[in-house]
Amino acid sequence: MNTLQKGFTLIELMIVVAIIAILAAIAIPAYQDYTIRAQVGECTTLAAGAKTAIAETFQNTGTFPGDNTAAGLAAANAITGKYVSQVAVLAGGTVNCTFSATAPQRANAAIDGQILTLTPAATSTSGSVTWTCSSATINQRYLPTICRTGTN
Repeated sequence: MNTLQKGFTLIELMIVVAIIAILAAIAIPAYQDYTIRAQVGECTTLAAGAKTAIAETFQNTGTFPGDNTAAGLAAANAITGKYVSQVAVLAGGTVNCTFSATAPQRANAAIDGQILTLTPAATSTSGSVTWTCSSATINQRYLPTICRTGTN
C-alpha cells in the first residue's frame, strides 16, 4: 500500500491560517501609525512656504509677522491639503496647521481637529531663523521625527 499524499491536511492549513493571522495582527496597527504619520507630515510641506515668508519678513523688518497677510501669504483657509484644513500664521510668526476629517479633507480620526505648531526663533549670531515643531494634542508617535527630536 504505497499511497501518495496529495494536497494539504486540515491541520497544516489551520497552522498556515494562524500564522497569517498573527502577522496581520502585528502589521495592521503598525501600518495605521505609518499612514497617520504621513498625514501629519503634510503640514511640514504646506508650511514650507509660510516658513520662508516668515523668515524673509523677519530678515527685512526685524520682527516676526502676526498673521498671514503680514507674512504676504494667502488667507489661512486658502492654504489647504488632503489632510490639512488651514495653515495659519499667528502672533510671533508661529504657524499652526489644523487637520480635518471633514470633506474635502480626509485626515484620520486620530488627528481630526488636532493642531501641529511650528514656532520660529531668531538666532542671535547669524540673523537666521530656526524652527521648533510641537503639538500639545497630537500623540507623539504620530509626529514627524524632527518634531520628536527638536529644532530644524
